[in-house]
Amino acid sequence: MNPIELKLFTSRLQAICDEMGGVLQRSAFSPNIKDRLDFSCAVFASNGELASQAAHIPVHLGSMAYTMQALVASQDWQPGDMLVINDPYLGGTHLPDVTLLAPVFTEDATTLSRLVGFVANRAHHAHIGCETPGSMPLSTTINDEGVLIAPILLLRGGEFQSCGARIDALLYEQAGVLSGDFAAQLGANLLAVDRLRALVVSYGAARYSAALDALNAYARRLSATAVVQVADGEYSAEDFLDDDGFGGQQLPLRVKILIEGARIQFDFTQSADQVRGNLNCPESVAAAAAYYCHCCLLPENVPLCAGLFADLTVITRKSSVLNPEYPAAVAAGNVETSMRLVDVIFRALAAAVPTRIPAASQGTMNNVAMGASRELGSRWDYYETLAGGAGGGPRRAGCSAVHTHMTNTLNTPVESLEYHYPLRMRRVAIRRGSGGRGLNRGGEGLIREYEFLQEAQLSLLTERRRFAPWGLCGGGEGEVGRNWLNGEKIPAKAELTVLPGDRLTIETPGGGGWGKG
Repeated sequence: MNPIELKLFTSRLQAICDEMGGVLQRSAFSPNIKDRLDFSCAVFASNGELASQAAHIPVHLGSMAYTMQALVASQDWQPGDMLVINDPYLGGTHLPDVTLLAPVFTEDATTLSRLVGFVANRAHHAHIGCETPGSMPLSTTINDEGVLIAPILLLRGGEFQSCGARIDALLYEQAGVLSGDFAAQLGANLLAVDRLRALVVSYGAARYSAALDALNAYARRLSATAVVQVADGEYSAEDFLDDDGFGGQQLPLRVKILIEGARIQFDFTQSADQVRGNLNCPESVAAAAAYYCHCCLLPENVPLCAGLFADLTVITRKSSVLNPEYPAAVAAGNVETSMRLVDVIFRALAAAVPTRIPAASQGTMNNVAMGASRELGSRWDYYETLAGGAGGGPRRAGCSAVHTHMTNTLNTPVESLEYHYPLRMRRVAIRRGSGGRGLNRGGEGLIREYEFLQEAQLSLLTERRRFAPWGLCGGGEGEVGRNWLNGEKIPAKAELTVLPGDRLTIETPGGGGWGKG
């Protein structure tokens, strides 16, 4: 396959992922999906290797790429199947992120069905059967976080299946009728199945398989070309999580990066032990952070497929904060620990390529979950992550009030928030002066102030309230974040009951500065 043909093939795969995402966004009901864009879409080969992905959420996509081969090998697939899963111990991230996976079959000359690939999308659901509205509680076991969905067929041969009473209560509005956001996920996958089948037929199964091999070989060469430009050696760094919400403080995250030619190994085994709170991070999410940082070393517009990661190894330790054992709580590991892993990996790589690595960004997703239980009337659930400052880099200042690294979502529009929920947004502003000083300043954080119009339950899972985003090459630290309720400071991790008229203010961290100013 010549370079032009390979580029066209790559673009056609990418277009399937993009169209799948467009359908999901436009047909979803919740602000989490249609406004914040908290979803991801990908295409996989018949053996579960990543073939292509849209530029959606790094923490979703990396974790799927890391574990999909084992997942697809565990099932006896038939045409018309659709699998649903959110199990963090089998390649999920945390329970609110639910994945729908569908096989794609074609018929050969003897009319026998042939498995040629898979399509998948993962989307965040603010209600996943958790007693705490927003499904991001201050939890100590995964059982506190909602309904765990082990791999189970939602469709078998095109027919809806019962997944058990608790799961069915989440998925279905009534028998055989999926609820809004799950129906959007299903529809996006069904479209992608048709698109991928048509693509394979247009090439022929054998040529399509050969094209995937050529794509992975090309991506592996691109990865090798980038990694060999970094001097061989061992590069280490550490950073600290603030606390787990249950007394565990200053929790170390440590990485040792070994580079030998084109090979790169991320060793996280010296990180903290598994904690009581929910900062525990599934191994697939730790791998997603490593994959993301690796991609940041590569040229723009590289094809995002399995070949990029063929020479990359991730090592964790069982019963650690980066490879917890069931039933450890993991709700914040996906959103908070993953962000700090990016910081610590970049800090290590800065010793190898200081002119390419930015200072620390805000290092948190500032998780805000809220809502009313049925005891307070009609149930409502809301969840969002908040932007902050990006780290300054060798060539430019950090951006202000943006989502960075492992989250690639948007801020919920005020109009959407106030339309859907009993909330009023009193203030949205840049947090001036929060970015670290330097030759290239860190980006500024965000100020977001909510007024509650009804009694509600509030959950906060935030980080970088004690340990500031670090500067690089002489740059200053960014400001830590702060959380306030009615003008009084509240903990980084908290569950509270709020009353009508109460006001919550979140000041997100700024990014670190780069270079001496």
